[in-house]
Amino acid sequence: MTSPDSCAQLNKQTRQRLVAKLAAAGLRITAPRLHLAHLLFRHGNRHVTAEALRDEAQASGLKVSQATVYNTLNQFQAAGLLRQVQVDQARSYFDTNIDAHHHFYVEDEARLIDIAADAVDVARLPESPAGYDVDRVEVIIRLDKSEPSK
Repeated sequence: MTSPDSCAQLNKQTRQRLVAKLAAAGLRITAPRLHLAHLLFRHGNRHVTAEALRDEAQASGLKVSQATVYNTLNQFQAAGLLRQVQVDQARSYFDTNIDAHHHFYVEDEARLIDIAADAVDVARLPESPAGYDVDRVEVIIRLDKSEPSK
């Protein structure tokens, strides 16, 4: 599943930080999880599809199946390390920024851009059905290229 030194490239400090992050989330430490965590969290906040993460993992020497990537992303999400952003039925992203925020979705680039939570004013919400409370509101604003002015 993994090449012999796929995680050996992690320096001691990075490895310890990732082990602590996964352990604090209640996840068992495995080489593939550690490697995928490194790819996900090494450059700060980002949005990634499972397919893109698998390609990135394979390019870095990790021999991993698409199912393992999906399982790991879903485990990270369940543990509170990621948030899933579903932009349509066929495309979802995993977001390493778990703070409250919204998104622009650039349609022709299939790319998400973060929007600060306080930059969107949701003035009125409908009353929740009996027995339910609003957990959170996530806004996705879809963008396309504007036509140049003539």
